[in-house]
Amino acid sequence: MITRAIGVAVLGVALLAPTTATAQEHAPTAASRPGTGGWQRVGDGMTAGISGLAVEDRHGAAVDLVGVRDNKEPGQNRLVAIGLRPGAAPRVRPLDWVGPLPVDLEAIDAVPGRPHEFLALASGGTAYRVVRDGDTARVLGTFRLPDVSPDANYEGFALSVLRGRTVAVWADRGQDDRPATLFAAAWNPADNSLGAPVSARFRVPYPAAHVRHASDVKAAADGRLTVSSAADPGNDGPFASALYDAGRVTVSRTGRIGLTVSDAPHRLATVSGHKVEGLACLPGSRAGILGSDDENDGGSVAVARFCRP
Repeated sequence: MITRAIGVAVLGVALLAPTTATAQEHAPTAASRPGTGGWQRVGDGMTAGISGLAVEDRHGAAVDLVGVRDNKEPGQNRLVAIGLRPGAAPRVRPLDWVGPLPVDLEAIDAVPGRPHEFLALASGGTAYRVVRDGDTARVLGTFRLPDVSPDANYEGFALSVLRGRTVAVWADRGQDDRPATLFAAAWNPADNSLGAPVSARFRVPYPAAHVRHASDVKAAADGRLTVSSAADPGNDGPFASALYDAGRVTVSRTGRIGLTVSDAPHRLATVSGHKVEGLACLPGSRAGILGSDDENDGGSVAVARFCRP
């Protein structure tokens, strides 16, 4: 069943065929896979988790990523560059943050058509537009999401260009009995303004306990949405996650934003032992990168086939 987005009804979303494979079983072949396969550590301890991921560049099998860390204190790293190369451990370079210091960054995506520019989202609803220049991330501007709820905790963010319009999608994670809420709105990169959002609630069947129904979201070129969910029982786990085909964001011929979300989302993959909080897809490929924030056990990344080109 497809639910209606609040304020907009869009029907006819086609979900993918069922699969029971795990994220690891979705990995690309060795010839196309960056890194050595499986999970690879990119940081140790509480301040080194990955809360969101975005692709910065790709050259063949080499992939460069930017990740956010949900740190809250001055002096702690906010943004990290991660290089994946075949047969090698990840290259990890913390970036110096120049500008207003965020608290609890939880998501990030690349700005379409603007190399090395990103939008990073803090859990309280403030977005930071940054540009990377070598080992520095400089803030170009900040803005608040519309209609921020004091009870919300925003953990997912995505940008996509549909019918020539840049569309932002973001998610309040939800918690246990409280479902996540997905939002979509047009975003104007000229002035960082967002249009009136549409929204829809989203709930997953797995994980079943200590669940954050949306720990990240990414949008494909056709607007289809992939959402990660995660179980977080505490700083030492045990963690579990899943990836879902959640629905779709659309733009009508008149420029109206639509959002559909499934009442029974199809599970694309199950991940054991990691709290997936970051999703990134390689352009034009089914291959993507998962990022985990495993609290006391630090952060890791893995390649998996979950994207829709």
